[in-house]
Amino acid sequence: MSPRRLDTPSAGRRRFSADIDADVVGVYAERVARFLGTGAYLAIQTVVVIVWILLNIGVFTFGWDPYPFILLNLAFSTQAAYAAPLILLAQNRQENRDKVSLDEDRRRAAQTKADTEFLARELAAVRLAVGETVSRDYLRRELDGLLDDLMERLTAERTGDGPSDAASGPRMPDPR
Repeated sequence: MSPRRLDTPSAGRRRFSADIDADVVGVYAERVARFLGTGAYLAIQTVVVIVWILLNIGVFTFGWDPYPFILLNLAFSTQAAYAAPLILLAQNRQENRDKVSLDEDRRRAAQTKADTEFLARELAAVRLAVGETVSRDYLRRELDGLLDDLMERLTAERTGDGPSDAASGPRMPDPR
């Protein structure tokens, strides 16, 4: 048998380990914290305190907790000792949920901003493209002008007023 070495942990040593799910504890802590913040809890606690005092100094003097009500104070101290950490645990869980929600909101806002900027660029490109396209009125005027030129040439050829320049192509405007 080898001597125990004090500088290395032993593999056989086990510590008490409770396998408690932190989320389950957190859910119950939130339920308790929510209940502690309700009017129903305050009403129940008020009734319990009144009954406690009446049973100790009232008609039925059982006397398990005489006038300074030390046992009642101990009960309140114990309740506060458990309530405060439960409330803090519930607040921490809520803070974590708020943090995740805030991160998700920031991500969504960034995505929305990127989408809006993309759509603005696309809209600007469409406006530029529409500005460079031929409008119906412009096309109609040009076609009407060509039709008028063609009619003039045909009329000039039939009447014999001018040389037939159909082969020469369209007329160039006078540079003057």
